[in-house]
Amino acid sequence: MLMDSLKVLGELSLGSRLKRLSDMCMKAIHDAYKHYDIDFDPFLFPAFYNIAFNKTITNTELMELLQTSQPAVTQTINKLLKKELVTVGVDSNDGRKKNVQLSYKGKSQLVKMQPIWRAMDEAVKEFTTQPANTLLDHIEVFESAIKSGEFLNTILTNMENQSLITIVDFQEEYSQEFYDLNIEWLETYFYVEDFDREVLSNPDKYILGPGGHIFFAVENGKAIGTVALMKSEENTYELTKMAVHPSMRGRKVGQQLMQYCIDFAREQSFDKLFLYSNTLLENAIYIYRKYGFVEIPVEDNSPYNRSNIKMELKL
Repeated sequence: MLMDSLKVLGELSLGSRLKRLSDMCMKAIHDAYKHYDIDFDPFLFPAFYNIAFNKTITNTELMELLQTSQPAVTQTINKLLKKELVTVGVDSNDGRKKNVQLSYKGKSQLVKMQPIWRAMDEAVKEFTTQPANTLLDHIEVFESAIKSGEFLNTILTNMENQSLITIVDFQEEYSQEFYDLNIEWLETYFYVEDFDREVLSNPDKYILGPGGHIFFAVENGKAIGTVALMKSEENTYELTKMAVHPSMRGRKVGQQLMQYCIDFAREQSFDKLFLYSNTLLENAIYIYRKYGFVEIPVEDNSPYNRSNIKMELKL
């Protein structure tokens, strides 16, 4: 049997291995889109994503964000135009620039693709956060997962798990669950502080009224998880009050809520999210890091006595 020459060459083949892995990954992602009858070229994702979450963007800004050439950006925009996913107009201040934004079809496509993006993100993290000694070891694990079909199957499984759960904005009918879920979590892992009861009992006063948001993970009409984005200052929000019903833990409901908050924050052009936690919650800290949060100093006047770590995610 012939040996895989790129593996034999080791680090000398790094560039070629990365290119091969990219091609394999794109093929698997294309198959995932196809499975859900989504007609989309994975190679267009970076441009489409930036156009979607910047509302309106110029071709020059897109070139800078993607760190690519003007001809490459023009070619990508033309492909998106051909698929009728974007519209292009001349910038009113500079006729040399073009303003690009999603078309109605593009917005509809965005809604369809966001759940599968979350499923893909979960799958990629699963196969790229395992312990390894070298970058080539990571590549080997990922290649094997793609070749065996495990990567694609993980995407589809993640989608199935998501499809049972919807995430909705705050609704009065779930206000008691917002309180109960959080109190149960606090009593299980720590203790309930006066500040907790005050905020949980008055979400309108402390979260929604000042410009924050509360989301619920709902399954079969029942709120099984919740999370809040509490406004701290302009475009900076605390990710807080995340809790999942005990019977639903292990189904990655918390991670779905986390990803939803991050997507929402980017769509709203927030600057950053931050959170408070405790290092005793090793699994939670691991997940926060997986989603890009990094540790920053805890201020002396932290609102939570139980907190000994603060983390932030710059958007």
